[in-house]
Amino acid sequence: MAHAAPAARRGGTPDVFSERTHATARWAVPVALGLVYGYWAAANTRYGGPITGWNVLFGFVTTIVFIALYMGLQALAPRLPREVHAVLWGAFWAIAVGFLYSLSGRGHGVLASAVLGVAIGVAVFCTLFYRYYTHEDAAGHRIR
Repeated sequence: MAHAAPAARRGGTPDVFSERTHATARWAVPVALGLVYGYWAAANTRYGGPITGWNVLFGFVTTIVFIALYMGLQALAPRLPREVHAVLWGAFWAIAVGFLYSLSGRGHGVLASAVLGVAIGVAVFCTLFYRYYTHEDAAGHRIR
């Protein structure tokens, strides 16, 4: 019994979302992550106590800084080589997680926050480096 040969694919995987969806996601994802991050940071600084005005202000400032850094990195990093691209995202998430961990309890020292941040940063770097490395041609150009 004969089987048909699979048809050659053109252009890789299909893009199921429209340009408008991608444009919306470029700002909606950082805003959503920033809101969650800011709330989490504000909740960590309360230590289970009442919500205060300074606590709310800290949460909003943390949210704005997170969104600004995320969107700046999102605009800058794709123009860089894959190694630097992965290092920047790894450093961003290492700092973000280390900062949250340092706020989470009075018993956590700087060393514990740094170790956790570095562990997260290395994991993010390895994951993203592998992804960028496997989605580029031999000359280092992204395959779209």
